[in-house]
Amino acid sequence: MTDKIRCGWVPLNKPTYVKYHDEEWGVPVRDDQKMFEFLVLESFQAGLSWEIVLNKRGNFRKAFAEFDFHKVALFDEEKVQSLLQDKGIVRNQLKIRAAINNAQRYLEIIKEFGSFCNYFWEFSKGKPLPNHFKVLDDIPASTELSSTIATDLKARGFKFMGTTVVYAHMQAVGMVNDHLEECFRYSEV
Repeated sequence: MTDKIRCGWVPLNKPTYVKYHDEEWGVPVRDDQKMFEFLVLESFQAGLSWEIVLNKRGNFRKAFAEFDFHKVALFDEEKVQSLLQDKGIVRNQLKIRAAINNAQRYLEIIKEFGSFCNYFWEFSKGKPLPNHFKVLDDIPASTELSSTIATDLKARGFKFMGTTVVYAHMQAVGMVNDHLEECFRYSEV
């Protein structure tokens, strides 16, 4: 595990983080359910550390119907109140309501574009955008493209999808390759 060079944000003493970095982060996602999972997790991460959300990921999965956006879109007030009592997730009422709202908006995009992935990947013409960062300080928190996507998502009624959250989403789902050049995953993704 420590014989490979990884991005500097990966704490090597935290296996969950290492596994996430090595197997998921930056891998292009073309599956709507997986894409929705990352949208939910990143919106809950806003203002918190990724470690908190990553450690609660299994709980989020159970609480949000395995990230089935069809089911989440139908969550009612009773379900909201139930989620607010769930100690296994981040119990933020605005973020819980945003996840439900976003599932509803997600379905609207699917109706319009055939899939959310079709919509999302259209912003990069269907291809991952390679970056060439050598140090962590070079990686931006947002870009012009993340601002464009965030503006479009907001216009479509999405919540907790600002430019920084959208850029984190772009990184997670592989729209941009922000692995550092020296990281063993850089050339793999």
